[in-house]
Amino acid sequence: MFIKHITAFVAITSIGFSAMAQAESVQDTRWYAAPFGTFVNAAGDRGSRDGWGAGLGIGKIINEHFNVELRGIYQGFDHFVGNGRTGRWDLTGGNVDLQYYFNRDTFSPYAVAGLGAINTSVPGDSGTGFIGEAGAGFTYELHDNFLLRSDVRYRYNNNFGANLRNGQNEYNDLVVNVGFVVPFGAKPKAVEAKTEFVPKAEPVTDCSSLDSDHDGVNNCSDKCPGTISGSKVDYYGCPLSIELKGVHFKYNSAELTENAMTILDGVAESLIAYPQTKAIEVAGHTSSEGSNAYNQKLSQRRSQSVVSYLKEKGVKDKLYAKGYGESSPIADNSTESGREQNRRVELIWIEE
Repeated sequence: MFIKHITAFVAITSIGFSAMAQAESVQDTRWYAAPFGTFVNAAGDRGSRDGWGAGLGIGKIINEHFNVELRGIYQGFDHFVGNGRTGRWDLTGGNVDLQYYFNRDTFSPYAVAGLGAINTSVPGDSGTGFIGEAGAGFTYELHDNFLLRSDVRYRYNNNFGANLRNGQNEYNDLVVNVGFVVPFGAKPKAVEAKTEFVPKAEPVTDCSSLDSDHDGVNNCSDKCPGTISGSKVDYYGCPLSIELKGVHFKYNSAELTENAMTILDGVAESLIAYPQTKAIEVAGHTSSEGSNAYNQKLSQRRSQSVVSYLKEKGVKDKLYAKGYGESSPIADNSTESGREQNRRVELIWIEE
């Protein structure tokens, strides 16, 4: 019988220590005191009435799930009858508890297992024996430093041959404890994790390696960003001149073609987005077909047509129309290809 009870108790304790190894640590690791009162339902092997007692535990919260507690106890039973003597049982001793908490909250259920020793006194005799306990209980937190506690335990007691009652050495009791727990010190509070926002660092690009408007002058030196694509620029990236390729007119007329107006729309957008302090001369050129006087007037009308269109689109730069006729060819007028190149419109940035 004794071996059976020991085996069962060791199994319970082993399960507790296995769970303890897997338990996660928590912040609350305070010591505490735990006074309690006890009701003992004595089994028939004592031949006595139920008993009462009291005790005090000193314990430590180990982690999220486990407490370890050292307990001192006193309990008494009326109506001892044995070996020709009568009186009462008096039990004095202590045990070490291992408590496993399923959760830590206002209401916290737990399982408990304990081992200890107890001295049993009866009229004219006494004996020291072993006790093992296993049971379940709960705590209810009323304050950070005050908790109600109660548990119910099965207790096995073996007096190792003391024969206090007619050769009976094994006793089985039902123990009910009611008391409170007073932790020492302030209860650690959970610290809310704060995530500090760290703005993502933008990659640093060397401006000397960039040329956003593709004019051949890097962004560090370019004082005139956004020049029209194809412009001839000075050392600082400011426009000097540009030939408006594709800006053509209807035959023998100053009326812009549809394609020419589309091109000038883009030119207007660029001039509006990046206005310059210099004035712009809109230079019109023709091929050598027709008389010089006629070509001079035609080129003037065509350059004026471009100026008028750009102003209608909202360009605020100062624009001057100037016709050069056939006086400044850039190709051979004796071929159609050359004549087509000579019929052109240029923008030239000038100092007033």
